[in-house]
Amino acid sequence: MLRRMKSALMAGIASMGLALAPIQPAGAVIGFGGVVYDPSNHAENLLTAARTLQMINNQVEQLANDARMIANQAKNLTQLPYSARAALRSRLSEIDMLIRTAHAIAYDVDMVDAAFASLFPEDYASFSNAAMGLAARAHWEEASRSLHDAMRVQAKIAETVRLDMTTLNELVFASETAVGDLQASQAGNQLLALQTKQSMHTAQLLAVQHRAEALERARQLQSEERSRIHRRRFLGDGDAYTSS
Repeated sequence: MLRRMKSALMAGIASMGLALAPIQPAGAVIGFGGVVYDPSNHAENLLTAARTLQMINNQVEQLANDARMIANQAKNLTQLPYSARAALRSRLSEIDMLIRTAHAIAYDVDMVDAAFASLFPEDYASFSNAAMGLAARAHWEEASRSLHDAMRVQAKIAETVRLDMTTLNELVFASETAVGDLQASQAGNQLLALQTKQSMHTAQLLAVQHRAEALERARQLQSEERSRIHRRRFLGDGDAYTSS
């Protein structure tokens, strides 16, 4: 940029030098000491010099405008120095790992179908009383584990909420101090990412809670079915008591 300004100024000075070079028209007046003076030529030289200076001023102003435009473009292309991507991904991964390592029935459609069919049979007619007792114990353990898993996820999400508050403050500060369009856009995108991450955590929390509730309801239904089988076996054909 400085090279362009220097070239423009040198060109202007050269033009002024040519414009002010001594010219001796036919009507020039020769004064004392051989000095030539022509009023019309002098006025023309002054006008040329003024025009040349104006041209140089215009070029300098254009260069200044170019410099300001380039500076603004540089600001708009400057990337945000802060990124919350790694932190948000880490927190999502921690919750996902808790869900994947859940002690109760896994969060997989195929595995849920197989485990549920095995753990919660539809008919206890072929089960002995001892076998039904073992099934009741297994159901209680499964429901207890699912509640434990839900509590672990709840605790981890509570931890991430505290961390998210710090991340939110940093992102808001980055947005407020953004120096260009790119930085402002990147800060806004990261704020949306934080909001999305929190929505995903809400969905995950609802999933584990409803899962625990579903297992507890299944345990209750199985308990009711076992009680019905026990009553039928105790009563037999209904003539367990007869009057004398």
